[in-house]
Amino acid sequence: MLSAEMQNPGEFIDLLKELIRQPSVVGAEHSFFRVLQRELEERGARVTWYEGLLVAQGREPDALMFSAHVDRHGLVCTGPNEFQYAAFVAGRRSDLLGNSVSEKLMRKIVDRFHSVPVTAYEPWSGSYLGAGNIRSAYVCEYRNNLIFEVDGLDHLVAGTPVAFSDRLTVEDGILSAQLDNVLTAAHLVHLFSLGFQGTAFFTAQEESGSSWRYLLEWFRRFNGATDRLIVVDTSPYPDRATADRQQVVLRRRDANAAFHEPTTTMIEALCREHGISYGFKDAYIDELNRQAEAAGQEPQSLGSTELGRIVAASNGFVQGTTIQVPTTGYHTMEESASAEANGGFSRLLHLVARAAGAC
Repeated sequence: MLSAEMQNPGEFIDLLKELIRQPSVVGAEHSFFRVLQRELEERGARVTWYEGLLVAQGREPDALMFSAHVDRHGLVCTGPNEFQYAAFVAGRRSDLLGNSVSEKLMRKIVDRFHSVPVTAYEPWSGSYLGAGNIRSAYVCEYRNNLIFEVDGLDHLVAGTPVAFSDRLTVEDGILSAQLDNVLTAAHLVHLFSLGFQGTAFFTAQEESGSSWRYLLEWFRRFNGATDRLIVVDTSPYPDRATADRQQVVLRRRDANAAFHEPTTTMIEALCREHGISYGFKDAYIDELNRQAEAAGQEPQSLGSTELGRIVAASNGFVQGTTIQVPTTGYHTMEESASAEANGGFSRLLHLVARAAGAC
């Protein structure tokens, strides 16, 4: 069971199970938005659609703004019985014009999804189009691209999304599934059940690096600058012991930009006041890089987040900070987060909303 810190934990688990079962392959999220709309409207939110963006608002939409991306990794049919990694296709990184994915990244992914069951669906309605299993994957030397071989889906036409079939498991206080980022999207939906009256954004195509464009367009559309946007997501760690050092993950910056310091400080103060353990991901990576430098090894990147991209691209017109759930098994079907971390994360969202007068 989830930590007692979370309000209505059984309701949250039921919601998360339902959302995980719904496909949302990067570049083909429309049917998932339909599911989200239903769940949000049942909880009293006013829902508006934009290109690549679903906006849910309560009675005080300007009081506080959260954002979560909804896309997950999967495949897309690109020819007769041919499938490619959807994030590379959606991000136009599968061409022959020098913008291809690095061989190092392809080699990292190539064996990750062997024998994983998959489900094809119609991207607008979510209608089921068949099931299969990934037989193998290889790097095509002629196209410098990652190709998947799938049994059972040779009837599909090019452009059809293929999701990794998934179910939530809860065992020994650990939640496991392809959690990035359906987990924190579910938390935002659940927040409306707890009385949230602010704004929640749900963005498409974060895994292909495009979600910030849809979000920034919304702010530009209404000429509404902000320094209080809070982006929620998962944050990967190498093992359970390292992940469990904190219930929530904060950041002062990523590889793209520095975040809004007063907002970050406010959230850190709430964590301290209410006994929610936290760690700063940028400080963690900085320490790893100091150790790597001393050992003559290659440093890690600070990582690229949706918030960092929008801050950099908007020259600070949109600013804020992040709150993340620590996980292990990044971008796999066994990504996991502790019930304790989810309890602390949920409690922190509620505290931030109350402090802003949005709950």
